[in-house]
Amino acid sequence: MKLDRFRQKMKSLFAGGQPEQPRPKLCPACGTLVGAGTSRCHQCGASMTFSVAAASRSLGSILPSTSPATYGILGFSCILYIASFLWTMRLSGLSQPGGGAFGILNSLGGIDGQVLFRLGESLPLPYNLQQPWRFVMAVFLHGSLLHIGFNMWVLMDIGPQVEELYGSARFIFIYVFTGIGGYVLSSAIGAHPSVGGSGALLGLIGVMLAITTGKRSPGMMMLRQQLIRWLIYIGIFGLLGWGVVDNYAHLGGLATGYVLGRLMMDRLPLSPEERKRAYLLGWSAALIVALSFAMTVYANLHAGVNGS
Repeated sequence: MKLDRFRQKMKSLFAGGQPEQPRPKLCPACGTLVGAGTSRCHQCGASMTFSVAAASRSLGSILPSTSPATYGILGFSCILYIASFLWTMRLSGLSQPGGGAFGILNSLGGIDGQVLFRLGESLPLPYNLQQPWRFVMAVFLHGSLLHIGFNMWVLMDIGPQVEELYGSARFIFIYVFTGIGGYVLSSAIGAHPSVGGSGALLGLIGVMLAITTGKRSPGMMMLRQQLIRWLIYIGIFGLLGWGVVDNYAHLGGLATGYVLGRLMMDRLPLSPEERKRAYLLGWSAALIVALSFAMTVYANLHAGVNGS
């Protein structure tokens, strides 16, 4: 395409300097063909220069075409884990795992508690209310290699199904919002610091449970059985207390997801208005994550300046 455009420019240059005529464009929100010089779509009214739809389409071009939001969450979680692991090694070196087979497995690649505190782990509610970014950052932090490995396994098993059903924008909103809901309950009732995406993952399960409840089709019944199996696995881990399991975050995320599943339409947005609302939800959630990360960086820089 670039070669053709170059040829056309050269042809017009030697043919008398006639400039290439601008081509019609597709609206990023509804896909309608509009004129080359049009600033707004005549069908849905979306801006052709900047809008959440245009930004979403531009971002989507650099992400995987299948389940981009799921892979984005996976990548961000892994980047934070690698950063926290390198920070742990800088502070205390590579500690030797101990405590038997389960202890060794659970502590492999463990993250120092001070590192998790500085990066935004969830604390009891009075602390979280003073530093609200902890409700968000804790969703993407993990305490060990086993912790992030198990959570990302569940994410890649359930996430693409939810994203395909709701769309990438609403999927991001669901994941972030249910994760926050889990840590709101956890910090209000729980007595220990907590990290991990389990609350958000239970939120995805809660959304799907809300969709499948009362439906008798073979596909829905099979999906419900799969979700129930995941609930049993996670429940067993919670009862055994393998590591530090935050059952309150699980319960809060599950309840938040179930409520969202009952309120939201279980299909992709169809009309331009629905797509616009979906984009706003997704970008609002992404902005909350970005602001939370920025506040975490600022808090650490401020603490470094004050020597604390």
